[in-house]
Amino acid sequence: MCMAVPSRVIAVDGQMATVEAFGQTRQTSLMMMDEPVAVGDYLILGAGGNFAAEKVAEATALAAIDYLSQVLSDGLA
Repeated sequence: MCMAVPSRVIAVDGQMATVEAFGQTRQTSLMMMDEPVAVGDYLILGAGGNFAAEKVAEATALAAIDYLSQVLSDGLA
């Protein structure tokens, strides 16, 4: 099963971005993005996290992160 977790952009270097989700950072390619990406944007990653697939609105991203946090904490209890 694949779950799309919004990742916040914390750095951009050309066609690569460093993103963070749940305390984990990773590098992802921006080559597939059809719009500019900036620090603070939220992205959905595809292809195992190797490529950014789409940008999502901050409110949508934060709601998804909040929901996932609740689900994960309920599953650990």
